Amino acid sequence: MLAMLAATTATAHPVPYSYVDLRIEHGAINGTVVVHIFDVAHDLQVTRPATLLTADVAASESDAFRTVIGPRLQILADGRPLQIEWGRLQPSPERESVSAPVRIAMPSAPGELTVIGPLITYETEHQTFVNVYEGDRVTQSILDRDHPRFEYFTGSHQGILAVVKKFLPAGIHHILIGPDHLLFLVGLLLLGGSVPRLLGIITCFTLAHSITLSLAALAILSPSSRIVEPAIALTIVYVGADNLLARAGRDLRGWIAFAFGFIHGFGFASVLREMDLPRAALGWSLFSFNAGVEIGQMLVVVPVAAAFALLRARSEVAGRQLAVGGSVAVIVAGVFWFVQRVWSPEA
Repeated sequence: MLAMLAATTATAHPVPYSYVDLRIEHGAINGTVVVHIFDVAHDLQVTRPATLLTADVAASESDAFRTVIGPRLQILADGRPLQIEWGRLQPSPERESVSAPVRIAMPSAPGELTVIGPLITYETEHQTFVNVYEGDRVTQSILDRDHPRFEYFTGSHQGILAVVKKFLPAGIHHILIGPDHLLFLVGLLLLGGSVPRLLGIITCFTLAHSITLSLAALAILSPSSRIVEPAIALTIVYVGADNLLARAGRDLRGWIAFAFGFIHGFGFASVLREMDLPRAALGWSLFSFNAGVEIGQMLVVVPVAAAFALLRARSEVAGRQLAVGGSVAVIVAGVFWFVQRVWSPEA
């Protein structure tokens, strides 16, 4: 009872949100920044937050607001920081907030805009809602401590080029650092064959993984990586075993590439999900990433297939030894990855 008598009044903190609205117009970006009075009062050391709802007090804190909170909002155009012009702080009583107009001069249309936040840092759960308006298109995102960046690709030709520049190299990089995908393809090449035949095998793989890559990236079908990654390892084991069991006149590599390509596509999609695909440029990002994967494949497959063909041309015996030894190595690697991914999925 004594403790209750000594208690002081506690004021609950409102939901910690702030807002940044940006409108892309000809030659400039105009926008509004809205922050709750509790958060502004905390960072500007205003004793009574409610006083910020009067026009004179809000205006008097404009310089402090721009100095303290302004640097937390960064906007980049194609990687270059933009200069933000801040207007006078204004009260928004209906939202218990203050707002400030912002303007950014842009002589030329950018391809990519990057917004960095959030606006409030003392509150760990604070979220800054970003709305970008371009013509009839509205794109929304949320910035917080774990997701401080939002990338927006404009609807112009520069925006399409920006998407391609980002996702094409990402596709190349992913396939080149993915030894399991490459070993699967190399295993398919060990038995050799004519150029049209090898191209057909690669095409079957490409068609299949493109389908599941798109399905997973669009969140239509997304199996768990705990299933997909061991399954990819098993496809590698199967390719090696099929090579050893192949008989003259029997060549199912095209069907194998097509069937197992579906599984590999889900593996590719895991990278895309981590990259946070831009909703407004979904088609171009998928196309660019997939094209990058194909380019990366060709960078490995073409020289490897040429080396295998050269070895067979010089010695038929060496070609058979390559097929057997290479297939055994493929099986061993596949088994190793399978065991690793089942028993140590985080490895």
